[in-house]
Amino acid sequence: MSGDDFSAERLAMVAEQMRDVTDERVLAAMAKVLRHEFMPADVRHLAYADCPLPIGRGQTISQPYIVAFMTAAIDPHEGDKILEIGTGSGYQAAVLAETCECNVCSIEIVPQLGEQARELLERLGHRNVRVAVADGYNGWPGEQEFDKVIVTCAPTHVPQPLVDCLKIGGKMIIPVGDVVQELVVLEKTKKGLRRTSVLPVRFVPMTGEAMERDAQTRDDDDDDE
Repeated sequence: MSGDDFSAERLAMVAEQMRDVTDERVLAAMAKVLRHEFMPADVRHLAYADCPLPIGRGQTISQPYIVAFMTAAIDPHEGDKILEIGTGSGYQAAVLAETCECNVCSIEIVPQLGEQARELLERLGHRNVRVAVADGYNGWPGEQEFDKVIVTCAPTHVPQPLVDCLKIGGKMIIPVGDVVQELVVLEKTKKGLRRTSVLPVRFVPMTGEAMERDAQTRDDDDDDE
């Protein structure tokens, strides 16, 4: 990695902002990944502030604490295959990749952001991340199974295709809701999903024709009852 003029700020971020995140692997990744590299030039001086920031195209990079919290919540392990929905700048994918020797497949619906993130992750040496430009509601092209799923945009409901691609024993963390959102951890068991609400949050909404079509179908089904 190169271009690091913010080492003191990054260490201060880890020391002061991580709150209840205690996983040493996650903290080490947060201390290593160059968050400022994932920022537009006009907000780069704020890269290590305790807040989300705009990255263009109506999208944001999440608050550092939320990135760390979500990473720790799915408990990634060596060899895991992890699906991320909402690549954005690529920062969350980089943190996942640095937390352990896992394989990250990240989907971005905005072509310009997806291409920028792919090029940046490659330049910074995050070789175990693949980026696809697609509608993340449908999961990874090719319908692969994943050990963990992390969603960084908020659908109005949990997308069934993402549940379907999660292995038995796997975990998903996802913000759910419209005006009011909650961060939810889902654990897939042989008997079904175990759902735990963990934090009130505010993420950019999930977009795409698949979600809109499914949401309309759900509304129509509710009207028929």
